Amino acid sequence: MASLKELKIRIGSVKSTQKITKAKQMVAAAKLRKAQAAAEAARPYSSRLEAVVASLASKIAGGSGEGASPLLAGTGKDNVHLLVVANSDRGLAGAFNANIVKAARAKAQELIDAGKTVRFYLIGRKGRPVINRTFPGMIVAQYDTTGAKEPGYAQAEAIAHELTDMYLNGKFDVAHLFFSRFKSALAQIPTEQQIIPVKIPEDADRNAIGATVEYEPSEEAILDDLLPRNVTVQIFKALLENNASEQGASMTAMDNATRNAGDLINKLTIQYNRSRQAAITTELVEIISGAEAL
Repeated sequence: MASLKELKIRIGSVKSTQKITKAKQMVAAAKLRKAQAAAEAARPYSSRLEAVVASLASKIAGGSGEGASPLLAGTGKDNVHLLVVANSDRGLAGAFNANIVKAARAKAQELIDAGKTVRFYLIGRKGRPVINRTFPGMIVAQYDTTGAKEPGYAQAEAIAHELTDMYLNGKFDVAHLFFSRFKSALAQIPTEQQIIPVKIPEDADRNAIGATVEYEPSEEAILDDLLPRNVTVQIFKALLENNASEQGASMTAMDNATRNAGDLINKLTIQYNRSRQAAITTELVEIISGAEAL
């Protein structure tokens, strides 16, 4: 059984930890509202841009017409898949990072089993150890986000530019983006999205942006401008969703940690009081026994 001194030290240590987790919970809660608003504001724009691209692409013979952008038509192959995994640079966010990595690993194994070649492009550093251990040598690049306090459009542009260059240089055939879609502070949904080449739904509405619209100079020229922008916007959306998900997961995890610390403090305090009472009782018995002996 632990001594009174050891119990007192443990209680003090847990109280210090509780102060830290409570502070981090409050910080995450303060950041969550802004991050959630940014993620929700980006959704309509990214969805509408996807719809516009799908409508335009469906007019160009399903994206396979002559002169179609490589970002739409593809390379003509389906051999090398690049998994773009967006994680955070910080921990203490529950299973937020682990769930994204788990989804990416499952997809990677599925592709490998199908005879495909898999490569990883990482955003953030938290997912690197697990992915490198499970799929050694498959990480081809990593975008450093340690210097950014929150996601910015310039980050998304830089990532999209690097991915597009890799694609046009024949480094991969298909790119899948993995991130966590924010639902609530208690629920974040690991999500996969094919971003290169742009995936056009089979039921894409050719008239989604108006049947009588005439394009100048041409649909192909407009798509050449919209497709790179669409890749950037989808990545930016993913970064915003991740930021909101991270803050929600962090707030929930720190709230649980704070309550668990409180429970542990109560248990240790009861144990300390019982041990102290037992020590006092023992001293009294010794005093009384000594007095009776006299």
